[in-house]
Amino acid sequence: MFELIVQIIAATGLAGVALLMFAENVFPPIPSELIMPLAGFAAARGDMSFLWVVLAGTGGAVAGALIWYLIGRRVGLARITRWSAHHGRWLTLAPEDVEHSASLFRRYGAGAVFLGRLLPAIRTWISIPAGVADMALMPFLVFTTLGTTIFTFILAYAGYRLEAEFERVAAWLDPVTTAIIGLGLIVYLVRLLRFRPPLSQCE
Repeated sequence: MFELIVQIIAATGLAGVALLMFAENVFPPIPSELIMPLAGFAAARGDMSFLWVVLAGTGGAVAGALIWYLIGRRVGLARITRWSAHHGRWLTLAPEDVEHSASLFRRYGAGAVFLGRLLPAIRTWISIPAGVADMALMPFLVFTTLGTTIFTFILAYAGYRLEAEFERVAAWLDPVTTAIIGLGLIVYLVRLLRFRPPLSQCE
């Protein structure tokens, strides 16, 4: 599975990296913690430029974050929370995810956007309260881009460094890669099947 994903990323190139990171920020099919290291690994093999891998991953992730920012700005926190209570199962987005992100933003303001992009648990959803609070677009993009660049660079560099030790790590990294994808799918299905809207919001 490890080698297969690397080959897919190498075949689709920078557009594939950007698209995967965009999709991961809108609907997380494969975690960025897997996408970017494998893209960095492909760069180390000479399939792509490392710098452009980081830029493509950052660009895709920022575009995905912008979608949620615009939704938050247009729809509002209360309506998003109600929507997530009824339909959030498809995005594994629960009302508490929205509330947690909103609480972080209320506490730290614009800095929460930067910090949030470094935290796996709220990386995607921090854009919602930023939009709800009518945070200016340019500061939002600046803080989001800075945090995302650091995050994608670290992940890509980890994969880049792996290439030199490929023979030593491939034997255990392949089953780990398969396990991460399998576990992510299982977690998604479990949350999907167990998701029930709160009774107070069904009335």
